[in-house]
Amino acid sequence: MKTTRKPTAAKQSPIAVTDRPRGSDLYDRIYAAVRLVPYGKVTSYGQIAILAGVPGAARVVGYALFALTHNETTNVPWQRVINRKGTLSLRKLGEAGGVQRKILESEGIIFDKDERIDWDQYGWWGPEE
Repeated sequence: MKTTRKPTAAKQSPIAVTDRPRGSDLYDRIYAAVRLVPYGKVTSYGQIAILAGVPGAARVVGYALFALTHNETTNVPWQRVINRKGTLSLRKLGEAGGVQRKILESEGIIFDKDERIDWDQYGWWGPEE
């Protein structure tokens, strides 16, 4: 049985944010970190928190992504952020989980029979990778 690499708390430097379209500096840092995730790759809420300079704040990353407006979702690839188990975390959004999956599949990401994404194949751990 193939084992998948689970995300760990990598030591990364917080990213610099030069554009601040919203009022929240923290949310801006989170959105800037999410914009770094390449097409066809995924990362965890926890890894985005590390990159945004707030290790341990995975839930805050989820709140920030939930707060995106429709127009902002076009320049923040929210779909590339998944939970550390390799699954989607959209419990309360109904259709949004299906939308996230469809977008990820259109980027070439494959889900296994347990609805998981293989971290070894699709995981991204930061810009120094």
